Amino acid sequence: MTDLRKTVEEYWAAAEARDWEAFAGTLAAGVTYEAPLSRERVRGREAYVRFNREFPGDWHVTVEQVVAEPGRAVSRTRFTLGEEVNIGISFFTADDEGRISAVTDFWPEPYEPPANRAHLTERF
Repeated sequence: MTDLRKTVEEYWAAAEARDWEAFAGTLAAGVTYEAPLSRERVRGREAYVRFNREFPGDWHVTVEQVVAEPGRAVSRTRFTLGEEVNIGISFFTADDEGRISAVTDFWPEPYEPPANRAHLTERF
């Protein structure tokens, strides 16, 4: 198994750089993303890349910490959008090739997701 810590660091670096090809390269084809506070789920690499690529605004993410063990990792990030700053906690699971197969994001408070991404998500 490859180093999931490195994959998670590459995932966040690609997201910050808006390098969607590199971002997709960190993901398993069947990746599942869940955001329990907004009750959203995204299934599959293509939909998850679009979910991130289409996120509105001039947002930025800074990785503050990554803790990893074989097959699992967690990161703490600082996400800024204009004057708004949020701390996010993300849990990652890897497939046998070391690509990210599952992501679960936790943000400070529950929220209703923007309507413009409903075509990429299912609610739970």
